[in-house]
Amino acid sequence: MADSAPAVYHHVAKVSDVDDDEVIDVAIGTRQLALYNLGGRFYATDGICTHAYAPLADGYVEDGVIECPLHGGCFDIRTGAAVGPPCTEGLATYPVRLDGDDVLVGIPAG
Repeated sequence: MADSAPAVYHHVAKVSDVDDDEVIDVAIGTRQLALYNLGGRFYATDGICTHAYAPLADGYVEDGVIECPLHGGCFDIRTGAAVGPPCTEGLATYPVRLDGDDVLVGIPAG
């Protein structure tokens, strides 16, 4: 997500919905996202692998990386960068904030 674009925040989950070092699938309208909990810090990326259509929420999280369940490509959860073949295109990332037990994800306005 571009840093200069204002974001509208949407409730997507409760903190307790995502175990430590896990990922779940969430949606905001028609946008499919992956929501991660890395040691109590939450991150959000596009939910579909950029290499081939596969839901990243079905993947494996280890050391801050999500491994796609289809071909094993990897992405850095914090930055969205592709870090393992066959993936070469990174994922969009989205700001996340907590409001009590609510997890909110920011989507560009407009």
